[in-house]
Amino acid sequence: MIQIERRRFLETHVWPHVQTPAQYVGGERNIVVKDHREVSGTLCLGFPDAYTIGMSHHGLQVLYSQMNRRDDWAAERVFTPWPDMEAQLRKHQVPLYSLETFTALSDFDVVGLSLQYEISAPNVLTMLDLGGIPLESEARTMADPLVIAGGPCCQNPEPMADYFDVMVTGDGEPSLPEVCDLWLELKQQARDPSGNFLTGEAGIQQRREALAEVAKRLDYAYVPRFYAPEYQNDRLVRLERTRDDVPETIAPSVIRDLDGLQLPTKPIVPYIECVHDRIAIEIMRGCPHQCRFCQSTVIKRPLRIREVETIVSGALESYYNTGFNEISVLSLSSSDYPHFEALIHRLHEVFEPLGVNIAVPSLRVNEQLRSLPQLIGTRRRSSLTLAPEVARDDMREQIRKRIKNSDLVEGCRAAFENGFESVKLYFMCGLPGERPVDLDGIVDLAEQIATVGKEVRGRYARVTASVSNFVPKAHTPYQWNGMQRREYFHWAHKYLWSRRNIRSVNIKCHDVETSLLEGVLSRGDRRTGKAIRLAWERGARMDGWTEHLDPERWWQAITDAGLDVEQQVHEGYQLTDKLPWDHVNVKYGRAFLEKEQNRATIQLAAMANAE
Repeated sequence: MIQIERRRFLETHVWPHVQTPAQYVGGERNIVVKDHREVSGTLCLGFPDAYTIGMSHHGLQVLYSQMNRRDDWAAERVFTPWPDMEAQLRKHQVPLYSLETFTALSDFDVVGLSLQYEISAPNVLTMLDLGGIPLESEARTMADPLVIAGGPCCQNPEPMADYFDVMVTGDGEPSLPEVCDLWLELKQQARDPSGNFLTGEAGIQQRREALAEVAKRLDYAYVPRFYAPEYQNDRLVRLERTRDDVPETIAPSVIRDLDGLQLPTKPIVPYIECVHDRIAIEIMRGCPHQCRFCQSTVIKRPLRIREVETIVSGALESYYNTGFNEISVLSLSSSDYPHFEALIHRLHEVFEPLGVNIAVPSLRVNEQLRSLPQLIGTRRRSSLTLAPEVARDDMREQIRKRIKNSDLVEGCRAAFENGFESVKLYFMCGLPGERPVDLDGIVDLAEQIATVGKEVRGRYARVTASVSNFVPKAHTPYQWNGMQRREYFHWAHKYLWSRRNIRSVNIKCHDVETSLLEGVLSRGDRRTGKAIRLAWERGARMDGWTEHLDPERWWQAITDAGLDVEQQVHEGYQLTDKLPWDHVNVKYGRAFLEKEQNRATIQLAAMANAE
C-alpha cells in the first residue's frame, strides 16, 4: 500500500528543497509496486551510496527482479540520501523510505544492504538511523527488520559486525530468498496470540533465539553476535563461539547453474543519468585465472557460464523493455568467456540493425586482443580500456598476471587501426617487492602505446595510466602482506610524474588517504566498528565521493577508537597468525592461499637477487 500522505508531504515540504529530487521520488519505468497487505513478506534492498551509483549496480537489479517474481514477497529499493536530503528528513522527522511505496525502513520485514566499498561504511549507519532502526544489532527486537548484508566487504565482516544481524558471503540469488523465508517463519512463531512481539529485554532475547535458528539452519549465514573476539598484544588471537550450536566457520553461498538463473529482463530505467545507463548482462561468473592480488577471482569461484542464446535472448527482451541503446556484457574477464567470438558476432547480428552498441569491458590482455578491436567495433566507442596491472614480466610472474607487453601493444595498434582514439590502462603501485624499475615500466609502456598511436594515426594517442594504491585484501595470497605507507605512495606518484615525457600521456594516481582508509577498513577486526561509528557521529557522509571525504576526521576517529594503524595495516601477518576473517571460508581455503604466498615469497627473493 503506497503511503499517500507521506508522498504528498514530501512533494510539498522536502523535494523542492533538495538537489536532483528525481532520485527520491520513485515511479521509474519497470518498478514493481505491490500492496503489502497482499504479500507475506516485505524486503527493502538498499545500496549504501547515492542513487546514481546504486542504480548502476547489476546485483541490485538481479535480486530485485528475483524477489518480485514471487507472489508472496514485495521487494523495494532505498539508497543513501545526499546530506541536503538527510537534513530535510531530519528537520521534518520523516523516516528514510522505500522508492516504491514510501514505506519507512523500520516497517519492512527484512532490510538487505550490499556492501561494495569500505569507505561507504558510515552510509550504512545513516540509512539505519534515518530509517528508524537501532544501529546496534544487539538492541533490536523481533519488531525490527532483519538487517542483512552481502557483497565483497562481507569477506571480512568484522568491521561492520556490530551493525548487522546476518552477513552472507557468496552468491545472493540462492541465499536471499532462503534467509527471507526463514525469518518470516521465525517472526510468525514469535508473535503472541494478539499478533504482537515481546518488548524490552524479553524482546531482545526473543530475537537472539530467532537469530540462533538462522545461524544453525543456514551454513552461509554469519550471525556476528554469537562470536566473541579475544585479543592479546593488541591483536586478535581467537574468535570464540558463545554457543555450541552455531557453526565454527561460515561457508559461501554458491549457485551452480548460472544459465538456469533467470535474467532480469525488465531492469528499472532511472529518471536521471546514472553512472551506467545501459543494459547489463552477466555472461560468466568467476575467473579462470588466479592472480594473487585479486580478491574477486577467489570469492567468485567456481567458474560458471551462460549459453550464447540465453544471453542474446535476455538482452533482446531487456532492450524492448527499456529502450537502452547499449548492452554491456559483464564478467571478471569477458574475453575469457569460452564462446566469446560467437557471442559477439551473434550480438552484433541481432543488435546492429537496431542501432544498439555492444560494450565489452574487462578485456584480457592476450593474443586474442589483437583481433578484438575489429570484432567489437567502434560504434560510439573511442576508447579502449585494459588492465595490465604491472608493466614488467618478472613482476607479472610474481602476481600471476600472465600477459605479454607485445600482445598489449599490438592490441592497441589494432584498436587505433580500427578507429579507437585513446587507451586507458589500469596499473597498481605498492605491490610486494615493487622496485623503481616497475614504476619506470608503467610510464614507458604508456608512452610506447602513445607512440604506436602516432605511427598509425599521425599523432600521439591519448593514453591514461590510472594507478591505484595496492591494498592487500582478505582471502588473497597477499593477505599476510602489509600495505605500503603514506610516504611511499607519495614518493611513487611523484616519481611516475617525473618520468613522463609525452604530453598526451596522463598519469592519474588514486588518492593516498582514501587508499589508506580502505586498508584500515578492509583489514580490521571488530574494534574497527567503533572508529566507523565515531567518524559517522562526527559527520562522515558519502565519503566515497572525494569532495565529501575529510581524512582528518577519520584519522582522529581511528586514534580515538584506539586502533594501531601501523600494526593493523602496515606490519603484515605471519602465516601462523590468526586473521580477523579466518572464520569465513572460500573455495580451496586457507591452505591454497598459504601455498601461493610461499611461492610469491620465493619469487620475490629471486627478483631481489637478480637486481
